[in-house]
Amino acid sequence: MGFLHKGHLSLVKRAKELTDFTVVSIFVNPTQFSPNEDLNKYPRDIDNDKRLLENENVDLVFIPEASEIYPENFQTYTEVSKITRQLEGEFRPTHFKGVTTIVNILFNIIQPDVAFFGQKDAQQSAVIKRMVTDLKLPIQIEVCPIVRESDGLAMSSRNVYLSESERLDALVLSRSLTFGTNLINSGERDSQKIIDGMTTLVNLVSTSKLEYIKIVNEKSFELAEVLIKGQSYFLLIACWIGKTRLIDNTIISVS
Repeated sequence: MGFLHKGHLSLVKRAKELTDFTVVSIFVNPTQFSPNEDLNKYPRDIDNDKRLLENENVDLVFIPEASEIYPENFQTYTEVSKITRQLEGEFRPTHFKGVTTIVNILFNIIQPDVAFFGQKDAQQSAVIKRMVTDLKLPIQIEVCPIVRESDGLAMSSRNVYLSESERLDALVLSRSLTFGTNLINSGERDSQKIIDGMTTLVNLVSTSKLEYIKIVNEKSFELAEVLIKGQSYFLLIACWIGKTRLIDNTIISVS
């Protein structure tokens, strides 16, 4: 959705490694925002985005108007059902319907062979993979690793909302993921015990308001009560720091 940072540009770099022609779309998609969310104030800087993409030698930048994507009397939506009901879907019930609709439209316009998404939006990537599989779309989905600041904060366009003190408080998201990972590596297999420990850590930060910490199977994205040897899992967190909602995650393989 623009306001590009190194995380976005890592997708561009990967696309250029794997493909012959790289297209970047920039579109702040209104259908994935609920009425009380930050559509109008979502950060935008198209001129800087274009400069960054030109520096990366992107072949084509597609920046449509909302009226082009959603013309008058628009009434057709794409929706993935089961996987969207939990986690982000619980707190943002209309979000994924907007995401899958815009991604499907962009796929139909651009007709890519490969599409690149970031792991930071792990559930979004899982939803898009499900849509591509179910609709038999001839597109390969590549999910690229999270890019972090030097202190561990996951890069996000919304980080600009954070005050200086909130920016430090926001580090509790990555610290909690490290804490959970360490518990698993030390032998803990009970998801609730891991979640409880992570929750205690997050709640020590006065500006935090935790929405969820969950552990799901990497492939099925189903909630895991007990971690099984040989399986991989996402540890996922969504948390408000002041007035800014942030998400983060990590993948861990249980040995």
